[in-house]
Amino acid sequence: MRRILGIDPGFALLGFGVVECSDSGSMSALDYGVIETTKDEKFCDRLQKIYLGVLSLIDKYKPDAMALEELFFFKNQKTIIPVAEARGVVILAGIERGLKMFEYTPLQIKQALTGNGRAEKKQIQFMVKSILGLDKTPKPDDAADAVAVALTHLQTNNTLVDNSIN
Repeated sequence: MRRILGIDPGFALLGFGVVECSDSGSMSALDYGVIETTKDEKFCDRLQKIYLGVLSLIDKYKPDAMALEELFFFKNQKTIIPVAEARGVVILAGIERGLKMFEYTPLQIKQALTGNGRAEKKQIQFMVKSILGLDKTPKPDDAADAVAVALTHLQTNNTLVDNSIN
């Protein structure tokens, strides 16, 4: 049995998804959601909240690995640095708990879940729901994206061994 913590990096909403794959190959979502911070909080307090939230998830679910969505070009240049800093504290939390960590590009995630690197967000959400046999798509979108990252790792890790970031 393998358990993966998927992360969709962000600093206002950081998506997470914990997915388990049995030895027979069936997959299930153990938990998903967001770690939310507000603009009223000092930025360093927001980073600490994310860091402690991720540590708490790791301690609760004891994943075998963490999979993160790789940062890509942002249209809003003001947000890329804070998102990268949030991603940094997530990686630090994983390192402190001894997790093997992997990263996947949006293209790799789309390809792994739909077979189409240009798939729309709705297609990814449909596949997350279908693969896990969920009644509804995880909400908010950040949570669904994090579950998609975890599923990508479970479905492709044997072939994408170069995606390790540690």
